[in-house]
Amino acid sequence: MPSLRSILFRLHWALGLTAGLVLAVMGLTGALLSYEDAVTAWVNRDRLAVAPREAPHLSPAALTASLEAQRPGLRVARLTIDEAPTASVTARFARAPGSTERPNSVFVDPYDGGIVGPVRGEGFFGTVLALHRYLLVPGDGKGWGRQITGACALALLVFLATGLYLRWPSIHRWRIWLRPNLSRPGRMRWWSLHAVVGTWLLPVYALIALSGLTWSYDWFKDGANRILVGAAASGPRMAAKAAPAMGGGSALDTAWADFRSGEGRGAGLSQITIPEGGRQAIRIRWFARDDMRPSMRNEAHYDAGTGALLSAERAGALPLGKQMAGNMLEVHRGRFFGEAGALLFCLAALAMPGFAATGLALYVLRRRAAGRRGRVADGQHGSEMRQRPASRIDPDSGVSRA
Repeated sequence: MPSLRSILFRLHWALGLTAGLVLAVMGLTGALLSYEDAVTAWVNRDRLAVAPREAPHLSPAALTASLEAQRPGLRVARLTIDEAPTASVTARFARAPGSTERPNSVFVDPYDGGIVGPVRGEGFFGTVLALHRYLLVPGDGKGWGRQITGACALALLVFLATGLYLRWPSIHRWRIWLRPNLSRPGRMRWWSLHAVVGTWLLPVYALIALSGLTWSYDWFKDGANRILVGAAASGPRMAAKAAPAMGGGSALDTAWADFRSGEGRGAGLSQITIPEGGRQAIRIRWFARDDMRPSMRNEAHYDAGTGALLSAERAGALPLGKQMAGNMLEVHRGRFFGEAGALLFCLAALAMPGFAATGLALYVLRRRAAGRRGRVADGQHGSEMRQRPASRIDPDSGVSRA
């Protein structure tokens, strides 16, 4: 029977030759997506700003009506509003019923509702996201691509566990664990680089895999939410106010006015999600002007019929587990842990193709070494046979007899 170490070793390289290649693709695309916001802002820098005017900004309802009049047949699903007087508004449209394609988002002048231009790069990053999540397999989240990437995320956890077991040293020194020995020749150099860098990035890859699995398997997402949030961690919420819409205005404008005078008094950037037909609550996610960290995203919900406040959460008042559960995307790409965390996660994602390459090199070199040992053993065996007297094989027992 093969030993446990031999079994785990074979499992490690077998997954490396299969799931490792998919993880390399996911790593490259994930690194691109880590800085999607920064790249999108840079390529659209001429459309992010508008000329300031004395006139007030249009209300969300007026902006929505203006956009839908300029884009007949489309419905505005989300508005992103920056409080700076020179900032344009970003509008996102809903998908058409039965369609998997989302219309391109646009930048809007908040003073007159005119479209400044489409968001450049959105289509490119949409394709990168589809490759990252579903490998561009038809069906998106309902196709086989989601199952493949989910299985590869599980394989990444297996890589971490088996790799840690296989390199567990008999002598524990920090140099053995954390310092690669690049002076060693051939296969040992590649092994040292592969193993030591893997040890450095093990916590990062564990977080990437565990957070990524929440998009792959509903059962895993439910379990993660129970662990992070718990039954009692409901967070600070405010009861609904049974108030009619003020001044006969729309519920959206009522909610926005209540938000700006109440929960969102210090907001610097707000994202309004507009429900279709009032079937869900109006959701406003926002960041304070003095704290724009992704982990500090606040949230409020308003009644879609009256605009009354239903609930509100301040990120600073939430336990860490609930902050992570509500910002799983930012955890997945490292932005939840600040700029340094985002850079570390991006570099770890870029390193995934390197692990696939070094693992493949180790496999090829090991096969070559095994082949050389086999040829040497065959040569030695042939030499010994030539020096021995002739023998015959007993047909019954199969034993060689001189």
